[in-house]
Amino acid sequence: MKFFVIFFLFFLAACEKPSPKSELTVSPENPGPISTKQDSTPAQVQNPAEKQTFDEIYWEELIPQDDLDAILNPPDYIAQVEDGSAEDQLENTIQSAINPDKSTNEVYEKALVSTRIIEAMDGRNIRIPGFIVPIEFIGEKKVASFFLVPYFGACLHLPPPPPNQIIYVVSEEGITLESLYEPVWISGKLSTQLFEDETATSAYTLKLVEMSIYQDGDSNYE
Repeated sequence: MKFFVIFFLFFLAACEKPSPKSELTVSPENPGPISTKQDSTPAQVQNPAEKQTFDEIYWEELIPQDDLDAILNPPDYIAQVEDGSAEDQLENTIQSAINPDKSTNEVYEKALVSTRIIEAMDGRNIRIPGFIVPIEFIGEKKVASFFLVPYFGACLHLPPPPPNQIIYVVSEEGITLESLYEPVWISGKLSTQLFEDETATSAYTLKLVEMSIYQDGDSNYE
């Protein structure tokens, strides 16, 4: 569960709420990133004639090590934010928090909005799990483009992850999206192309080749 444990820490950093738990609890109210449902939904293939191989990667492979270290080691003031207070908002907390170690604050705050990328990822065929945040639609049911994010609720109910932890995905034919609660596998060619809109900023763009429902036990992430 390396992928989910590490990105629960990103979830905490985004929400500004400390917790002793190392994994999200799955429930109808909090679906979390772990899917135990054995869905038989077939993969949605964008170009069946194009046979390609995809490298299964972890989200932390997309972020420079110093950015990752900064987010996983936040300043002390993060633990002092009262749950439900006005400061319990990412933007307000960053602007109003006072900490003697300004250099630590600056490194952490920069990491939260970092667009720095891993150059070696440009042009690589990858396979990665995550949650879909729709951006553009084809008709009423098909999604033409979306953000792929490492935890549920990002960009919708919670602050977005850092831009270098968001992938902008483009689908030529569009995909049918049954539920935002379901984690999915996304396969395609990754590029280090920046994309911005009012919802979020992504440091990576991916041209979709295949999508399937994430299932426990079907990868090296377990």
